[in-house]
Amino acid sequence: MKQGKKIWLAFTVIAVAIAALLVADILLGSESIAFRDILAVFRGGGSAAASGAESGRLHPDIVRSIVLNIRLPRALVAVVAGASLAASGLQMQTLFRNPLAGPYVLGVSSGASLGVALFLLGMPVLGLGAGGEIIRNMGVAGAAWVGAAAILLLIMAVSARMKDIMTILILGMMVGSAAGAFVELLQYLSPEGPLKSYVVWTMGSVGNVTGQQLAILVPVCAVGLGMSVGLVKSLNLLLLGENYARTMGLRVPLVRGAIFVSTTLLAGTVTAFCGPVGFIGIAVPHVARMIFSDADHRVLMPASIMTGSAVMLLCDIVSQLPGREMTLPLNTVTALLGIPVVITVIVRNRKVFM
Repeated sequence: MKQGKKIWLAFTVIAVAIAALLVADILLGSESIAFRDILAVFRGGGSAAASGAESGRLHPDIVRSIVLNIRLPRALVAVVAGASLAASGLQMQTLFRNPLAGPYVLGVSSGASLGVALFLLGMPVLGLGAGGEIIRNMGVAGAAWVGAAAILLLIMAVSARMKDIMTILILGMMVGSAAGAFVELLQYLSPEGPLKSYVVWTMGSVGNVTGQQLAILVPVCAVGLGMSVGLVKSLNLLLLGENYARTMGLRVPLVRGAIFVSTTLLAGTVTAFCGPVGFIGIAVPHVARMIFSDADHRVLMPASIMTGSAVMLLCDIVSQLPGREMTLPLNTVTALLGIPVVITVIVRNRKVFM
């Protein structure tokens, strides 16, 4: 089979997997809802559970509310968050030419977490209120963007002077640890209410995003993903080295700035509303490379975006499997699925041990 046909076949399989996982994610929840009832909701007609009193099924209005207000938004957030983290991870791995780069490992997610902590925990400590829900949501998103941008700008400034990938990686981890230390200080000084909310937020979840937050998350991530797709040719040139890219006429500082903005929007926004979700950004691009066997970003970027959506949906499904009364923290599942991929990358990359 030719390479082109293999690529299209892989895209088709992933698209089918996303559709199947999307349906499975909507089906799962604390209340059992039949597939035909969900179809009835999307068709806009009466639910098959119309005779709920006799059959034991939920009333159609309740089914509609659960599907449209809880489960569908949760699945949509998983699709957008997975795509965003995967795209930002691929950009960072290419920009820093580091297979272990990612928004979580390089401290970008920690920077966003620090920004959110300063907003959620710092304001009560100072005796200030966070205002209404709209102001609170915009404040959380803005704080995450500023925190992510600050860390990423620092890493980029250092990478311009130091070319050793391990030095940059260690620096990112240290910066992330420093941000974590400030967050722990804020936690120690915070009242019980805000502290509990922040701790739950750090565990990661795609099911706690409200309608107003979704109205911010989707368009902002759409802009970031659009920028990522628009940068594929520049990323291909950067893959061959900045010097070569300059000889081909690429304006490297401008491209770096565009990647900087895109990564800040993607990683910062997802972290703001879903928590500091780890391992998706670093692991998914490598999974896409293994599936497609192609380093061309014209293939790899959409492949990473689609694979990220599929993986995040799978993680959300796995997090709900323990039972109706309990769900696992999303970060626990992403770590269990992502760590084997990272270990495989380290073992296969001999340069890491040289």
